[in-house]
Amino acid sequence: MKAYELQATGSLDGLRLVDRPEPVAACGEIVVRVKAASLNYRDLLVMQGAYGRATLPLTPLSDGAGEVVAIGEGVTRWQPGDRVAGTFFLNWHSGPIDADVMQAARGGGSTHGMLSEFVVLSEHGAVRVPEHLSWEEAATLPCAALTVWNALVEQGGLKAGETVVLLGTGGVSLFGLQIAKLHGARTIITSSSDEKLARATALGADATINYRTTPDWEKKVLELTGGHGADHILEVGGAGTFAKSLRATRVGGHVALIGVLAGVASELRVTDILMKSLRVTGIYVGSRAMFESLNRAVTQHQLKPVIDRVFPFAEARAAYEHLQSGKHFGKVVIAIP
Repeated sequence: MKAYELQATGSLDGLRLVDRPEPVAACGEIVVRVKAASLNYRDLLVMQGAYGRATLPLTPLSDGAGEVVAIGEGVTRWQPGDRVAGTFFLNWHSGPIDADVMQAARGGGSTHGMLSEFVVLSEHGAVRVPEHLSWEEAATLPCAALTVWNALVEQGGLKAGETVVLLGTGGVSLFGLQIAKLHGARTIITSSSDEKLARATALGADATINYRTTPDWEKKVLELTGGHGADHILEVGGAGTFAKSLRATRVGGHVALIGVLAGVASELRVTDILMKSLRVTGIYVGSRAMFESLNRAVTQHQLKPVIDRVFPFAEARAAYEHLQSGKHFGKVVIAIP
């Protein structure tokens, strides 16, 4: 079988297509023929060597979906032909996250990911994907969509009529738009591109802000919310936007810290959190039980993920480059024949 490996980090020159024996399911395992995998910003960090220490060679990408083709002894959850996606964490089945769970995240550290024709998963490390989704759409769910679900629903307790601010138009923010809307929330989304903002409006965004022409976008959020501020902010920027997000949130509001697109280090005035009684939550994807809840909502509302572009398996490097360019609107996916 064919699989990609990161044989060195620091640049895409370390990404190589290799031949491997087809895997065999041991007791409690399943073999999945991967049909599609999707990229997250995390995958760029892993490739660059900026996401902890990876054990090389490493098969990258946390997100993928495919068909079960074989099951090992003792497997009761799955049968050949079932449509599944791998979970981001190998061992976070339910309950709160802990240090042991964080040691095994797919596509990073020492845990191989999904950019391969076949993968072996624990029977407990997979979820059934919604039947109405294509393989490419299903492959977008394990990290970005679940992160949003955890941030807004599990941790945020999102309610109808609340206001959610979404930074940018990447995969996480567009899932945030969709999940917020299906809960009856009002959405405000930012971008440096008026074209992307128009597309976000077509998807249901209630208000948009071009942060290039309106650099003090947090003031615009206050204006759009009658001076109160947003109930929830999906903070994907990190250090470069965090202070603005704190100022744009209402007293008693919630900032879900998800990403570091704009850096990891900054000076922080803790009084911005203290005096407004803000709740800042670090979100690291979610458990299998949360993933199953997400998929029930996706099925009930027939939600369709926003895919920017699908690349063939042979052009995985080009998929990385497209994500790195920042030109995408939604998810970048690799189809695996």
